[in-house]
Amino acid sequence: MFAILQAAGWPIYLLLLASIIALALIIERSLSLRRQRILPKTLLAEVIRVYQAGKVKQEVIDHLAANSPLGKVLAAGLRNVDAPRDVMKESIEEAGGAVAHELERFLTTLGTIASLAPLMGLFGTVVGMIEIFGSQSASGANPAQLAHGISVALYNTGFGLLIAMPALIFYRHFRALVDSLVVDMEQQAVKFVDIVHSSRK
Repeated sequence: MFAILQAAGWPIYLLLLASIIALALIIERSLSLRRQRILPKTLLAEVIRVYQAGKVKQEVIDHLAANSPLGKVLAAGLRNVDAPRDVMKESIEEAGGAVAHELERFLTTLGTIASLAPLMGLFGTVVGMIEIFGSQSASGANPAQLAHGISVALYNTGFGLLIAMPALIFYRHFRALVDSLVVDMEQQAVKFVDIVHSSRK
């Protein structure tokens, strides 16, 4: 492996750094965006039960907000449970916007790496080509320098594509997952608002 890095020249270290960052972000987002962590299955039913039992206290709301992203959204609704429907819905939408922003954290960085890695590979290719042309002299080409320039050009192109492809796949996957989680969260929040206001009639 070290021999490959040496053959690829110094531009490969930029790609290596990008690959480490991309891998760390993929692992972090895979753990953070688990559906059960974002949308606990029984949470809405528990919140409705607490509301119907008349046990809406500040400590209950604070505990709910710390529970999960869905908990933050429902806690915003509980804080305004006595307010008109529009006010309650608006507070839930504001909390939902903040939660959606949190769920999208680091995705821009991952998308940037997916877009930038091929360009970094291309940069390494250009460096390799410069070395190839630099090996030409009046007496002919230096074979060792020529071979090194070709190695730099090809390895960097290959590594750039190798990093970009999985980074782009995971970026698209996480974007779709966040959109799906946000839609599910909105549906549960609307259901909670409907139950609260239908019980008042």
